[in-house]
Amino acid sequence: MSTSPRPSLTPPDFPSPLAQPHVALGAAIPAAVAAPVAVPITAARKGRNAPIWISGVLVLVLIGLVAYFLNAIGPAASIIGMVLALVPLVGVFFAVRLVDRWEPEPVGLVVFAIAWGAIAAVAIALGVDLALSTVLGAIDSAAAEAFTAVIQAPVVEEIGKGLGVLIIFASARRAFDGPVDGVVYGALVGAGFAFTENIQYFAVSLIEGGVLDVSTTFFLRGILSPFAHVMFTSVTGFALGFAARLGYSTARAIGLWLVGLAGAIVLHGFWNGSAVFFDFFALYFTAQVPLFVLFIVGIIALRREEARLTRSRLGEYAAAGWFTVQEVDMLATGRGRKQALEWAATLRGDRRPIMRGFIADATALAAARQRAISGRDPNAAEDERALLERTVAARAALFAM
Repeated sequence: MSTSPRPSLTPPDFPSPLAQPHVALGAAIPAAVAAPVAVPITAARKGRNAPIWISGVLVLVLIGLVAYFLNAIGPAASIIGMVLALVPLVGVFFAVRLVDRWEPEPVGLVVFAIAWGAIAAVAIALGVDLALSTVLGAIDSAAAEAFTAVIQAPVVEEIGKGLGVLIIFASARRAFDGPVDGVVYGALVGAGFAFTENIQYFAVSLIEGGVLDVSTTFFLRGILSPFAHVMFTSVTGFALGFAARLGYSTARAIGLWLVGLAGAIVLHGFWNGSAVFFDFFALYFTAQVPLFVLFIVGIIALRREEARLTRSRLGEYAAAGWFTVQEVDMLATGRGRKQALEWAATLRGDRRPIMRGFIADATALAAARQRAISGRDPNAAEDERALLERTVAARAALFAM
């Protein structure tokens, strides 16, 4: 049986009407002194973003929340409350970003985490409260207020916030590498929730008690306890981060999520209970401040573990010749990174932006290597290739004359 020849994939050379004739040979092109630096390749984005449709739902819920606040407390009080609520939000945001400096999370997920806390979690809490009020009616008693503060609010609010962290875990697993990432996402969700909740507290205080009342509320919530919700939901995030480090699927991670959720609810209930049943200031300095210090110590320990993993994984690349031992030492310590940026500033044209990119890509490379070792990311090899290309290009740019 005869087979016809395979058609050529090269298009025929049809001359263009605007083509110019070749009248002479061009000058010889000299050979390149060195191979050109490869154009940096972008790592795969799949698995690093929350579902778009959820973001669309958040926009619709936001419209409803705005209408609720404008109707319940009026535009003037709402705007003043929002301005005051921005103060602790900004402080908390920059504090969380300091924790996240080692391997920054994608901007889209940072925005989503804050938006979930500020919109969806608040809407869930308000919806449950409205449903209970409709079913049970208004109950004006000390017992009912205590139940709402110590039981209902911690359970409903932490479930609402925890769902946001779980969504990020399920939909953006490639950006959820371990406990530090979980703490960061949980903290951002908590910060978003506290922002919207503070708007309501500040606005109501202004309406009911004027400047003196709102100043007291701002001191209690914005100065003494801006990290309360951040700390609660970080417990849920830590549990999911631990599940990510173990390579658990979303279904398997539900158990750890529930454990973290229980811890967040207990902390939240204890915090609210200190204001309802005990002397808030006495417990604040004897129990809540030590808890916060313990939280900070835990963050530092987690950061050190991230640095250890970075050194270990980049050491494997150094053994293969991609990095020098000195570069690994520099990339795996905060002091080394600071010195590297200072050195880059002395180079022609101030090459600190290039050095920052080199540090970020090398850290992401170590995280991709860890995902590959754990076997939980089938696209880790693609990320490794792209990030190696980018680190090579950055190094060449740093040492270019």
